[in-house]
Amino acid sequence: MRFLHAIAGFVLLFELPIPIYWLILHPFNSFWRKRVRAAFWFAGLTAWICGGVLLWHFRHVLFGATRPSWPAIAAGFALIVVEGYLFARVERELGSRRLIGHAELTGTGEMFSGGLYTYVRHPRYAGMFCAVVGAALIAGTPQLWIVLAVWWPFALIAIRFEEKELTSRFGPGYEEYRKRVPAFLPFHWRARGKR
Repeated sequence: MRFLHAIAGFVLLFELPIPIYWLILHPFNSFWRKRVRAAFWFAGLTAWICGGVLLWHFRHVLFGATRPSWPAIAAGFALIVVEGYLFARVERELGSRRLIGHAELTGTGEMFSGGLYTYVRHPRYAGMFCAVVGAALIAGTPQLWIVLAVWWPFALIAIRFEEKELTSRFGPGYEEYRKRVPAFLPFHWRARGKR
């Protein structure tokens, strides 16, 4: 059980603070653009210290005393591996500086729509969602699913702010890309009867 809790805890510590980080940066881009280095330190420390303290404080509630079923554990690890693959690909395609928001804060960089971004607009966030669901399957508690149900809307709000920033930076080119490429899964949902 300790091994499973350690894996789930590590994944959650890495992933859960990401929306907090972006919610500190995206809505206040104009403020942070004059303070780029301070932005990274403030947002990073705030997000991951708060996330780490809360995760540690509630660890006995969030991580189950009984082992989840083997199918749940296997599915959890598979989702975490998907996140590892997506993270490595995105880091290779965008680079570390761009991945942490340097382009957003400096207002520089060109729009990238190659590699994984040919198929989905947000492969990094898709991986993040996979990882937290995988960690919840491994942790095996209803309380963690409740935390994720509260966390999920904040992640979607952070993504909405990011899309707004990308639209303002890249204009009609990003709007066209947004209409053409789905957000998280490499296919469009179509209503019945529509073509």
